[in-house]
Amino acid sequence: MLSFNVRGENIEVTEAIRNYVEKRISKLNKYFEEPQDSIAHVNLKVYPADKTSKVEVTIPLPYLVLRAEETSPDMYASVDLVTDKLERQIRKYKTKINRKSREKGIKDFELTGPANGAVDVPEKEEQPKDEMEVVRTKRVSLKPMDSEEAILQMDMLGHNFFIFEDAETNGTSIVYRRRDGRYGLIETDE
Repeated sequence: MLSFNVRGENIEVTEAIRNYVEKRISKLNKYFEEPQDSIAHVNLKVYPADKTSKVEVTIPLPYLVLRAEETSPDMYASVDLVTDKLERQIRKYKTKINRKSREKGIKDFELTGPANGAVDVPEKEEQPKDEMEVVRTKRVSLKPMDSEEAILQMDMLGHNFFIFEDAETNGTSIVYRRRDGRYGLIETDE
């Protein structure tokens, strides 16, 4: 289940507001097959000058970071709007991945577990002796996909790069986010 960290700027977070935020954002749990042990960071702001309320929500998940913000004259309306926006984000990613998977004949994408078969290898508890020491190892099983699907996976993971098996060439490829916000593709010669 999601837990909540609700903060207020220029507003006291009353029990009624906290309960409403938790009730509305907890609706997102229906999109996950397994309960999520994530913290939903909710920031409520009131701007007295123009009499508006802004709600910002960030939910870091193992495979995706959900983030949305909405501004309206009513705090409760802002909470409703931001919840709807988060719901659309989840459906959008799930739909895109499922569509790509069906085109390739792969099982439907589920919003559960580590993406792309990644398995964490436990880290050593020792202090690093050298700056070049590997402190974490991750193993991935590469699934055949095209660069567009790999970019979607990378964005969902919140990473700057993603390694995949190119469905057309069967070679290992890497997509990455460039500093200008666009994407790059590295293909290997085999």
